[in-house]
Amino acid sequence: MNKSATVDFATATQTQAPAQTQAVLDLVAGEARDSLLGVHEVLRRELPQGPLAIYEAGGGSSSFLPMDVLSRSHVTVVDIDEDQIRNNTYAQDAILGDVQTYRFGPDTFDVVICYNVIEHLPDVEAALLNFRDALKRGGMILIGAPNPHSLSGVVTKYSPHWFHVWFYRNIRGIKTAGLPGEAPFATFFHPLVTLSKLATFADDNGLEMIYRREVESPRYPEMRQRKPLFAALVDAGAAVINAVLPRGTDVRRGDYHVILRKR
Repeated sequence: MNKSATVDFATATQTQAPAQTQAVLDLVAGEARDSLLGVHEVLRRELPQGPLAIYEAGGGSSSFLPMDVLSRSHVTVVDIDEDQIRNNTYAQDAILGDVQTYRFGPDTFDVVICYNVIEHLPDVEAALLNFRDALKRGGMILIGAPNPHSLSGVVTKYSPHWFHVWFYRNIRGIKTAGLPGEAPFATFFHPLVTLSKLATFADDNGLEMIYRREVESPRYPEMRQRKPLFAALVDAGAAVINAVLPRGTDVRRGDYHVILRKR
């Protein structure tokens, strides 16, 4: 059963909110950070002026919206994890529910944010159709997701969960990894997570792709800073794999950003 709870945005301090909602700026310099800043520019250009209604699907403690957009938005978060809901301090409304089944009325939202979420869903198609139906005409869906066919995607798909926790704690330095409400989470990699299949699905279901960029996973520049020897070994392995794959392939391009607009 879906349950709802309201989070009072006013309870977040003025110093706390920007730190949490500007998490994108904490990314190590690299392609992923550059692309997200490009996404910000598209949103600023394409969104209507005035108050906005935002649906964050699977929203935890950080938002990837720029502060000037977030400051004029009423944000509704839906997440299946009670700890994630509890960690959220910037949404006006927080709903404990499953984005694959939770439905809003039509013409409700200007933007749906689905960032690092679809790879965790068994039924991506149901979630995407729910997002589309809840959008106003001209509204947008921002998706950030991993490439299942990249080096990091293949490792994530075929390695056990304990290895993911080890990587987060020992390589990324996130000591809370694996605790309740904390990444990494179980990953399914539904076929629609593959970018080419997602593009076809969007075109078949009344959605226009207005932004698309594949980027090197932010884990690589992060590793180069934190664990340079380990990163050098991974980069060398990726270079060997790239050498035997078709020209132009880079298995380090482990993430992508997409903006879909409702026709």
